[in-house]
Amino acid sequence: MSSEIDFSKHFSSKNGPQNRDWLPQACQIAVKNMSKVACSGFFSASKTTMPTELHGQLTAADFSFAIVVSRFNDLITKRLLEGAIDTIVRHGGNADKITIAWVPGSFEIPLAAAKLAKSGKYQAVVCLGAVIQGSTTHHEYINSQVASGIMNITRESGIPVTFGVITCESMEQALDRAGGKVGNKGHEATLAAIEMINLLRKIS
Repeated sequence: MSSEIDFSKHFSSKNGPQNRDWLPQACQIAVKNMSKVACSGFFSASKTTMPTELHGQLTAADFSFAIVVSRFNDLITKRLLEGAIDTIVRHGGNADKITIAWVPGSFEIPLAAAKLAKSGKYQAVVCLGAVIQGSTTHHEYINSQVASGIMNITRESGIPVTFGVITCESMEQALDRAGGKVGNKGHEATLAAIEMINLLRKIS
């Protein structure tokens, strides 16, 4: 419950609202009438420690990467691969520590990624592919299975296995996301892998 302080008994009429000399005294009286609990809460809150934040650095030095690439729609996937390799090198990594595994299509990506992730040779696996909508719903099945498979590999292996599979309605949209006006999905997936490697090291 709040308490009210009657200042009229502490000051004479000459110290009315027109005379502001009474304000410092009024503040002192108000503080003295505060409860110990309220004061304690105020000062303890002001001394609250800040939470610990962990951030993964964007450095790929001394890390080994595996990249799984779908051969299907290679007009797109080759550009994704170029973006992935360029990202590793630009962030301090070495091209000779990159292993590239080509698979027939996006559906085969999870199997190869799982073997690579569990080999213990790599700090991260980047998965690259392109699934473009056709006249049937086949692409929807492929998309969901590949995404689910990659997520399961990440959980089981304990290393970053990132999703760089483009899922678009047209070839034009895919090109836009493979180094075009919307960026490069291969770059994005590799950057995520680099950040997660460093973050996991801090956590462990």
